[in-house]
Amino acid sequence: MIEVFPVSRMSEVRIRKNMTLYKLVARDDTGTCTLTWYNQPYLKSMFRVGEQYKFYGKVSRKYRTIDILSPVYDKEGNNKNTGKIIPIYPSTYNLPQTTLRRIIENGLTEVNGKIDDTLPSYLIKKYRLYDLNTAISQIHFPESFDSFNLARNRLVFEELLIMQLALLLLKNQYTNEVKGIEFDKAVKMSDVINNLPFSLTKAQLRVLEEIDNDMEGQKPMNRLLQGDVGSRKDYCFYYCCI
Repeated sequence: MIEVFPVSRMSEVRIRKNMTLYKLVARDDTGTCTLTWYNQPYLKSMFRVGEQYKFYGKVSRKYRTIDILSPVYDKEGNNKNTGKIIPIYPSTYNLPQTTLRRIIENGLTEVNGKIDDTLPSYLIKKYRLYDLNTAISQIHFPESFDSFNLARNRLVFEELLIMQLALLLLKNQYTNEVKGIEFDKAVKMSDVINNLPFSLTKAQLRVLEEIDNDMEGQKPMNRLLQGDVGSRKDYCFYYCCI
């Protein structure tokens, strides 16, 4: 971040259709630099020669000149866009980050910390989570990187918890409301196992028995058959199909 005084008016340079550069020359006690923005004509009325501003951006040195491309800025005494952790949002064409930040900031001011928390207090205390209002505030305008990480942990925790609860709800509804196909209990699993060209391990026999019991029950079976390469999963699948 640098604090400089503009020493020239904003110049406008049209490179090609739909591409215009806006350049401002500024100085401080160490020298001068050129500040450059793309397609932001409103900036022509933002700076006054002789007043002090703070700029933050990527600095490059070319031919003994210092350039800063698309810096964010504040007038001296203001810290809305500089001197702190600044959020960067996905943006549509020609919508400046400063505008997005102002919208979010106005929204947080309007809410004023009155959003009802979605997590019970015992979970917040047990896992040492931020409350929802603090998490939303610190995820957008964090006081420190530690605060940002704590805010993110709270929001991720809540998202995963809601997703897990939704999956459990769907599973319970499916289990209680849908009936599975009851296979004939007279079919003996041993008739197939005895014809296999190899012997099954105890774990494989246990899994086959569990699958057999599920397929003979009224509840729909929902299983993932997992095994190492060469564990003969295909034979197990074949047995389930017949």
